[in-house]
Amino acid sequence: MIVPRHYENLHLLHENTMPHRAYYIPSSKPQIDLTQEREKSDRFFLLNGNWKFRYYDSIYDVKEEFFMECFDTSRFNEIPVPGCFQNYGYDKHQYTNTRYPFPMDPPYVPAENPCGAYVHHFVYKREDEAPRAYLNFEGVDSCFYVWLNGSYVGYSQVSHGTSEFDVTGVIRDGDNTLSVLVLKWCDGSYLEDQDKFRMTGIFRDVYLLKRPEEGIFDYFLTTTIGNNRAHVQAAITFNGKEIPVKVTVTDRDGNTVACKEGYPVDGKIEFDIENPVLWNAEKPYLYTVIFEAGQEVIVDRLGIREIAIRDGVVYLNGEKIKFHGVNRHDSDPVTGFTISLDQMKRDLRLMKEHNVNAIRTSHYPNAPQFYQLCDEYGFYVIDEADNESHGTGYIYMANRTTEVWRDRWNRAIADNPEFTEATVDRTKLLVERDKNRPCVVIWSMGNECAYGCTFEAALSWTKSYDPTRLTHYEGARYIAVDKTYDFSNIDLFSRMYPSLDEIIEYTKRETAKPFILCEYSHAMGNGPGDLEGYFQVFEQYDRVCGGFVWEWCDHAIYQGRTIDGKPMYLYGGDHGEYPHDGNFCMDGLVYPDRRPHTGLMEFKNVNRPVRVVSFDQKKKELTLHNYLHFTNFKEYGCIGYELSCDGEIIANGMVGETDMPELMPQQECRLSLNFDVPAAGKCYLKISYYLKESNALIKAGSLLGFDEVLLENADMRNQTAAVLLKKKEEKGGFEVCEDDRYIRVSGNSFFLHLQQINRNISGYEF
Repeated sequence: MIVPRHYENLHLLHENTMPHRAYYIPSSKPQIDLTQEREKSDRFFLLNGNWKFRYYDSIYDVKEEFFMECFDTSRFNEIPVPGCFQNYGYDKHQYTNTRYPFPMDPPYVPAENPCGAYVHHFVYKREDEAPRAYLNFEGVDSCFYVWLNGSYVGYSQVSHGTSEFDVTGVIRDGDNTLSVLVLKWCDGSYLEDQDKFRMTGIFRDVYLLKRPEEGIFDYFLTTTIGNNRAHVQAAITFNGKEIPVKVTVTDRDGNTVACKEGYPVDGKIEFDIENPVLWNAEKPYLYTVIFEAGQEVIVDRLGIREIAIRDGVVYLNGEKIKFHGVNRHDSDPVTGFTISLDQMKRDLRLMKEHNVNAIRTSHYPNAPQFYQLCDEYGFYVIDEADNESHGTGYIYMANRTTEVWRDRWNRAIADNPEFTEATVDRTKLLVERDKNRPCVVIWSMGNECAYGCTFEAALSWTKSYDPTRLTHYEGARYIAVDKTYDFSNIDLFSRMYPSLDEIIEYTKRETAKPFILCEYSHAMGNGPGDLEGYFQVFEQYDRVCGGFVWEWCDHAIYQGRTIDGKPMYLYGGDHGEYPHDGNFCMDGLVYPDRRPHTGLMEFKNVNRPVRVVSFDQKKKELTLHNYLHFTNFKEYGCIGYELSCDGEIIANGMVGETDMPELMPQQECRLSLNFDVPAAGKCYLKISYYLKESNALIKAGSLLGFDEVLLENADMRNQTAAVLLKKKEEKGGFEVCEDDRYIRVSGNSFFLHLQQINRNISGYEF
């Protein structure tokens, strides 16, 4: 074997990587938009493109030193980076849900461990003001070894974490050769047993950062709010010796609202912003922060907000909030785990259009730019560590009763001290990278691993490092019965798929933590179910802060089109793999190509921002409730109405600006309308809510939801039904159903919809 067996060493997770730090892109001068246009920085050098590639069925088949500069790669193929090599015909796709895709024997993985050798040539130009070079991989599944110009650089794992290497000593002006060996499995794969297709490769961006000898290495922005001001603290660490730093904060219009210059005091620079505009998902206001230190400038964005718990209730900026969320995987039927900015924005746009205000990054960190988009567009995020060891709950159990399963699930990994280092490392990779993102309000330790000493250590570190956010871990419920565990660093009580009665019972406990549903209303098949019931419980009980539907998108592999143009998709088992879990991956609110399921449409209307809570027909007066937390609906939306009789619209209109009353967040108002109800017919008043002004994702006039009110009159029967009833009296042969909407032809087993009959009545003979 040409590489050391780091991939089966629980205590060698990274070799020669830089310490974990916050994500940012440096430059030589202020660059305001480094979220969607980071390549404009003169210190950022993207290495994406077509790389030389060779696939091996086993690590033991890699016998040639392909990483040497003189190695002949003419027999190599080419493959796009970023990308997953299964999508390009190498190895095969495999979908499993809870089971490990290989025999469980931690930390060992199969000898038949597929891998890919990558080689990339690039030209580099060294800069005198930024002589240091740092090589960044934002995502590689599952582990990888790196060489530059024939010299070994290092090793790293944790598929969805960023790995950074200092390559100053081996990079050179002119031609360079970067070589990477990526393995499909490593000991870290035991902590990456998420419900997903298993894919391999360099699936996120690769780039170099040019940096000066001395400058900022890391920073952590935190804010506190009080007395009409925000106090901002920037904790700064340096690369090399400490140097003076200038920190400037500008508002959305470019006006300077704070400026501080000098050496940090006790590692911190602090300042105040008077009368700050606070960040929330409805009004995602961002300030710009500019750090200038030596020969380098770092530009970031600052959202001022506070999340806290008081008396078992979650508050954001002093207001009670509810999460109307979804669980989102990185998943695309063509590109797999590789998700571009346009694909991210497509998902976020659909979510905004359907009244989603929160996202759980199931079950790993997303690419760092995803969070910057959530900052900008307004989403609350549960940021989840790349940690799931679900498969340990399904082995070595002759007796698989619920009690035995719960008692033993944690013993192999979650409560095994041998995995503490790896568990804490995955948590640090998450927290330290995303700590400056205002959208992140909750840190999640992972998903479905059970609980034990490894998570106690991870939670303890998280709360000591970042006490400004909440912590979450649903797996804390699964423990051995013969031990006492520490749950003090978990802020939320989290459940998956509880009944409404269970939630209500929990709220009656005096010392209860806030209740959150990290997964609920499974969206498979005809799901999700009972969304309205859950909504009512969320709103009725302050201690219930909302939930996240499982899940956002169906997972599948695109297989071309049928002869009539319809897309074809493959699921588990369609690739000859074993084991697999069939089409259980088809459980999303949108299809793989992002066409909405009907369940997403239901989610949208259940979570509409405004509802009619009562109607006085005599006064023609609606009582409206605003379910937004921070926004006057009069500023946010507008209202239209339609009056229908027997399925036909007979009147409609929009509520004028002067007629629309103030409708403050979480408050009610009365709205009068002017319309006449026919004396006979089944009549409904439909109230529709529209977005008033375009925002970054959706256009003015977009439908936000609707209500429908049944109106009373002298004869509330559908008049078509009345005609048919009369004919029945005269001739017999028809039976009208109780709701007056359908009619059955006697002696036959079919129904006719009365609205259809209304429109086509001349076409029927009775």
